[in-house]
Amino acid sequence: KPSAFFSASRFFRRDPCAGRYVYMYDLPPRFNADLVRQCDRVSISSDVCKDVSHDGFGPPITGGGEGGSLPERGAYDTDQFMLSIIFHARMRRYECLTADPAAAAVVYIPFYAGLDAAMHLDNKDLAARDALSRDLMDWLAQRPEWRAMGGRDHLLVSGRGTWDFLRSPDSTGWGNTLMTYDLAIRNATFLSTDASPRHGNDFAVPFPSHFHPSSDAEVTDWQDRMRRLDRAWLWCFAGWPRAHGVGMGPERAQIIEQCGKSSRCSLLGKLNNYVPMRLLESAKFCMQPRGDGYTRKSTFDSILAGCIPVFFHPVSAYLQYTWHLPRDYRTYSVFIPHGDVVGRNFSIEEVLRRIPSEKVAQMRERVIQLIPTVMYRHPAAKGLTFKDAFDVALDRVLHRVAKRRRAAAEGREYVDSVDGRDSWKYDRMLEDGQNKIGPHEFDQY
Repeated sequence: KPSAFFSASRFFRRDPCAGRYVYMYDLPPRFNADLVRQCDRVSISSDVCKDVSHDGFGPPITGGGEGGSLPERGAYDTDQFMLSIIFHARMRRYECLTADPAAAAVVYIPFYAGLDAAMHLDNKDLAARDALSRDLMDWLAQRPEWRAMGGRDHLLVSGRGTWDFLRSPDSTGWGNTLMTYDLAIRNATFLSTDASPRHGNDFAVPFPSHFHPSSDAEVTDWQDRMRRLDRAWLWCFAGWPRAHGVGMGPERAQIIEQCGKSSRCSLLGKLNNYVPMRLLESAKFCMQPRGDGYTRKSTFDSILAGCIPVFFHPVSAYLQYTWHLPRDYRTYSVFIPHGDVVGRNFSIEEVLRRIPSEKVAQMRERVIQLIPTVMYRHPAAKGLTFKDAFDVALDRVLHRVAKRRRAAAEGREYVDSVDGRDSWKYDRMLEDGQNKIGPHEFDQY
């Protein structure tokens, strides 16, 4: 017969989900499932119906794909804009979901904002471009869960860069007004793949790459494979010149020109889906200039390939992915200011050649160690011991909302230390115990 002490200890056993419960709205299908069913309307240039399959992972890739550049298991032809679907699939299987919103630490809004935005990006009818976002805000405003904290405990994953949701309501510019239509929506926490330096409520998370493992063994096997690779090229670039976007013109042109003249660099202009992986796995350093936005999916393809990323602007990674990448960027990457490459004609290759081989080996090992942190595991996987990009992001959202709850209990508003200008959100780089960050090496940007 169990002792009274044993029974009491079982009764008072700590709830493993305490402080981690998430309530997920059962949204009307027009906000998610209907958008998937209308996948053929999202883009005329790509097969989005293929991309939304398998919970947003896209079609499975068998046999390691072309050239055997991917794992034998867990590889998918994943599109960079499917994160809202991928996140929803994980959340449906989250071990701490609750049907009681009063018990929830965070309230999750499974709106496929990225699919909606993509469907209307070129639509000159602004009312049509904004319609579903405004419909969502009207729907949320009627919910007691939203009114309880004015949305301060709510989470939304956009699936695209923040820039696609920041159009001013009185503007005819790019994107829709999801993040600007109503001041109340700014209380929610947004996760995007390319965050804005001006807004305190959006946070960058990794682009989905092509490996979505179901076991620890699949991850460690891949990491070991990346350690053993013989990398024939010193550096490489997978990309082409840009006629538009923040990385247009000289920056990419210089990279392409210098690479083309070097016998130690390999260049690939064709970037269809997972094709660049073979190139990234064959080089020690992978160039990551800016693209349409500040960030690139290729950054995370490079990490998956065990290739040391080289950045030319701090907002391409260091001031974006502060939740997922180490604060000391020198441990896993190389930074060459874009002004040195464009204005001062620095040789990229000379910078890389000067790095001692022992340091290169240490950096590559750090990159390989980061692989689990920046990938999105299969939603049905069980028993994994590592935290993936979803786990890391949700931990930080739970922490952020907890601080907001404590502030509300004290009768004050918790606000991220963003001044509304191009602050680059330095507050997210604060060391433990710091309250304010001083002069910073990235101030000039």
